[in-house]
Amino acid sequence: MSDYLDRFIQSQDSSVVNKFQQKYWKTKQTLIKVTGKKEDKHVVASDADLDAKLEVFHSIQRTCMELLKVIEQYQRRICLLSQEENELGRFLRSQGSQDKTRAGKIMQATGKALCFSSQQRLALRNPLCRLYQEVETFRYRAISDTWLTVNRMEQSRTEYRGALLWMKDVSQELDPDTHKQMEKFRKVQAQVRTTKKSFDKLKNDVCQKVDLLGASRCNLLSHVLTTYQQFLGPTPNQQKTKQTSMP
Repeated sequence: MSDYLDRFIQSQDSSVVNKFQQKYWKTKQTLIKVTGKKEDKHVVASDADLDAKLEVFHSIQRTCMELLKVIEQYQRRICLLSQEENELGRFLRSQGSQDKTRAGKIMQATGKALCFSSQQRLALRNPLCRLYQEVETFRYRAISDTWLTVNRMEQSRTEYRGALLWMKDVSQELDPDTHKQMEKFRKVQAQVRTTKKSFDKLKNDVCQKVDLLGASRCNLLSHVLTTYQQFLGPTPNQQKTKQTSMP
């Protein structure tokens, strides 16, 4: 009975020490990453595909933010330009109505055209507002969801690489003839397998989500920008089609 109790206490102590060591090597790997220290080139090379996907994700994340800022500036400048056009148009119409010469008629016609142009320019705000809302929704939902998966993957990668550091440290002092050291090595090896399995799953999830994110962004912009382009007028191809169809 006492032997059983001793083994139980020893296993509990071993479990606590094991968890402490896991946290130690995870923290050490985190410090290596934060400080930018050089890591094992083979381990880094094994994640080349993943890192390429992460570059794509960060590019999508960054360009969506930039697009939102550009749309805001564009809307603001459209409003200012429309206001200036409308004021100039009204001024020309007012002055032209007082001038009975041909110049007065030209000023009235120009003023009328400017007022009409200012109204048409303001009409661009509707598709721009829709574009802004669609991109913002895409950022809050699709990008945020992918970002959460990326964060979980990075935590899992840190744990896996920390376990590799731990196994490397244990293997350097490994004596195959010592049972206790072999048992410790097997435990660390099992920890590496467990963390690798978790990391591989999240790695696959990230790659799939980034691919889907890129395709979704293309479909979104293609769909929303079509409405915006219709407000700008027919494209050169549409004009050519229209001209060839005329008798």
